[in-house]
Amino acid sequence: MTTAAPDMEKVGAFAQQVGAVLAGGATTAMMVVGDRAGLYAAMAAGGPLTPAQLAREAGAAEPYVREWLSQQAAVGFVTFDPIDGTFTLPPEHAAVLASDDSPAAMIGAAPLISGMHRRTDQLVEVFRSGAGIPWADQDPATFESTERFFRVGYRNSLVSEWIPALDGVHEKLEAGATVVDVGCGHGAPLLLMAEAYPNSQFVGYDVHRPSVETATKRAAEAGVSNRVRFEVNSCQGYPDTGVDVVTFFDAFHDLGDPVGAASHARRSLAPDGTLVLVEPLAADDLATTLATAPMAALGFAASTFLCTPNSLSQPVGLALGAQAGEARLRDALTEAGYSSVRRAAENDFNMVVEAKP
Repeated sequence: MTTAAPDMEKVGAFAQQVGAVLAGGATTAMMVVGDRAGLYAAMAAGGPLTPAQLAREAGAAEPYVREWLSQQAAVGFVTFDPIDGTFTLPPEHAAVLASDDSPAAMIGAAPLISGMHRRTDQLVEVFRSGAGIPWADQDPATFESTERFFRVGYRNSLVSEWIPALDGVHEKLEAGATVVDVGCGHGAPLLLMAEAYPNSQFVGYDVHRPSVETATKRAAEAGVSNRVRFEVNSCQGYPDTGVDVVTFFDAFHDLGDPVGAASHARRSLAPDGTLVLVEPLAADDLATTLATAPMAALGFAASTFLCTPNSLSQPVGLALGAQAGEARLRDALTEAGYSSVRRAAENDFNMVVEAKP
């Protein structure tokens, strides 16, 4: 059997595609440098700057700043004026790169990619063995990036869009409700809810003790420790009952036994309580997800490095994956005994699934 010779024009085109991907990976590392060194923030505040001027503003060494700026100009993140030798970060780009407080901020995702790169050898090992990697064993940048990047979406949508779309939850929270968040991480969504609903009480659980400690610190800094607490516990170990709302923020698909976790949540809920899943937006079939989900490439990479290994490190190891889709989530909740499941809201990146006991 003979193999047809490759079409060299297509080979060239694909090589260019791979080159762009490699440039993207390198640029992500440069984004982390620009963020950590304060270069983006200094450019956002400073207008057109020469490398020497930016170095002075950021307290950095000019030779490094010069090369960094040149790379950023090569990928179109900054503009270069050859007449006066200055570089500019356009305000539209600054909105994405210079501050976590921007509703368009994406810079917080960059350390996540760096964390993946530092775990490639470990991932190859589990590819061969089929073992899992617990969340606690991931690179520390993963925890930082998860908080920073996901908090932007929660800040944009949680209180203003997602909660009002749930059946009666806004009214309960205003009057004074109890909320349990499972897999709370650094606690960003609970802190947002506590600030918006001062009459309610919130508790977050996570098996990762350093994350719980960070979340507790965040609550103290936000001045909401009187109504928010964080504790170390598992998705099937927390003792609360009669709860008004149980939430899983981008955590349900990470679990080894999501059906068991949903069953435990159902037993914890009051008869008229609500389970809320916030999950990455994905279709029920791969072809549609690939065609329509804007973050599919990043989502599947994160699922390969983080979500699936975490699930496989736990009992059952269902490995839903980060792009599970509504049908598989619905199946898990139905198996867990919920009588009604619906998609309550969505945006370009997330869907919100509501379930009732």
